[in-house]
Amino acid sequence: MNPQYNSASCFACGLENPSGLRLRFCDNGKDQVFTRFTLDLAHAGYPGMAHGGIVTAVLDEVGGRTMMINHPDRFFVTAHMDVHFRQPVPVGVYLDASGWLLKSSGRRTRAHAEIFTSEAGILAEANILFTDMPANLLNPDEARHIFGWRLYD
Repeated sequence: MNPQYNSASCFACGLENPSGLRLRFCDNGKDQVFTRFTLDLAHAGYPGMAHGGIVTAVLDEVGGRTMMINHPDRFFVTAHMDVHFRQPVPVGVYLDASGWLLKSSGRRTRAHAEIFTSEAGILAEANILFTDMPANLLNPDEARHIFGWRLYD
């Protein structure tokens, strides 16, 4: 497995963001991204259950990270996302998430993402369309300095 870059400040992957999810990702070098994480009470909507917006953020990030396989400076934005909440996503337990690259053509990429546990199966999933971040909005060279984009230990 290949570790992916993280940010210092991003809500999803910012390792120095005290309010963030601090997700770390690895990929298979071809078409799949993985992360294992735990949500806590600060991420809950109803007692014991993650807020749907937090669940959506995880799906969005793990799906988008498929664009970065072998291209760590390929930044992206979400163009369209369909989310299916199958079961409540619990807080306080280990969760797994995977993203699969479905199709990439030019600036656009389609991906599928899932959050699951080995016991409960798929908890939430999404089909997502991403597009490359326009370079005039975020220059990859500046990104390293702006939000600490790099491999962390």
